[in-house]
Amino acid sequence: MSDAAATEVERQSRLLLHGVVDCEKREELSKRLAKSIASGKPLRVKLGLDPTSTDLHLGHAVVLRKLRQFQDLGHHAIFIVGGATAMLGDPSGRDKTRPQLTREQVEANAQTYFEQAFKVVWRDEEHGAIEVVNNADWFLGKGFGDFIRLCSKMTVARMVERDSFAKRMAAGTPVSIHEFIYPLLQGQDSVEVRADVELGGTDQLFNLLVGRDLQADAGQAPQVCITTPLLPGLDGKQKMSKSLGNYVGLAFTADDMFGKVMSLPDALMRQYAELLTARFAAGAGAAEFERLAAADPRAAKAALAEEITASFHAKEAAQAARQRFDRVFRDKDIEGEAPVVSIPAADVPTGKLWIAELLLKLGFVATSSEAKQLIAGRGVKVDGEAVVDWKAEVDLTLGPLVRAGKRRFARVVLGR
Repeated sequence: MSDAAATEVERQSRLLLHGVVDCEKREELSKRLAKSIASGKPLRVKLGLDPTSTDLHLGHAVVLRKLRQFQDLGHHAIFIVGGATAMLGDPSGRDKTRPQLTREQVEANAQTYFEQAFKVVWRDEEHGAIEVVNNADWFLGKGFGDFIRLCSKMTVARMVERDSFAKRMAAGTPVSIHEFIYPLLQGQDSVEVRADVELGGTDQLFNLLVGRDLQADAGQAPQVCITTPLLPGLDGKQKMSKSLGNYVGLAFTADDMFGKVMSLPDALMRQYAELLTARFAAGAGAAEFERLAAADPRAAKAALAEEITASFHAKEAAQAARQRFDRVFRDKDIEGEAPVVSIPAADVPTGKLWIAELLLKLGFVATSSEAKQLIAGRGVKVDGEAVVDWKAEVDLTLGPLVRAGKRRFARVVLGR
């Protein structure tokens, strides 16, 4: 290997391994990078995501950013949508069995995944090719004999070594047989796409290693397994998850994304800066952020929220979101920032609505029970006064200013 090639291998390795938790095996990554540089053939880098809900969030962005780094270096990204695996449910890091989804539910969720993922990774040939596949395309067409042969590749003893399974069994929590199947399906994905590298969160390491085993059994060179940290949720207690409500969705508006990040506990700012930004992750930018956080934590968090928001929206949109947030929460200018929402007069014959019904119409809550809970917690105000009765009538002819929680508010008027 020439000195120039060795230098390039070192450069790529240093970048790709920055911030990762596991790399199985590091020496194999260096060898594959060297071979790729010598041959001009890019590595095939796999990332699979199961569409178990409609939203991707900042936790997914951590590993998507690592995939983007491979793309930026000219490698070939393979994005696998788990159309089949999502119907099983990934048991990784779970203390109970996931609910199973129908094929229709999975397909509906998958429709939103692409556009959200492409907020992070390149989708065009100029910046690095990406291949998007759905594992339902190969699994749902296989027969019973194929399934039996796949199951024969794994022993029960090896499966129960998995940390999450061992903990659940020790606690007497049921582990269903179908959960044993999931790592085999994810591992088979690596065989199908002939992955050189697979990415995942730290809770995915077992599944990634199964992929190595199945590739070796199929006569392929086993993939290099790279895991990234799990991003803590906004509660600062558990990993980010939509089901826990502690998440920031990639499809959120700039205002919602900025506001959500501003609710982050101060203790997590450094971790979010490292995992979700290039500017504050290392070097002079990291030192700058540390100084600002020590001197003015709120200003540091606002800078972080703006940087993260600008990663998924235009820079101007992130700046505008910061300005609006400051006017509302620092300067208390709710009146000047409240959007005007018109409700057709024909929908409100009396001109009045119960507050719970009004919150639903405004989209401030998803269900009546959520509205009642918010009202009971004194989280709803009309013209500055807290509402405590969910049946309280709001006179829309007066153009009331309605606020639910800290970030949802509107001036409501009756229209034609």
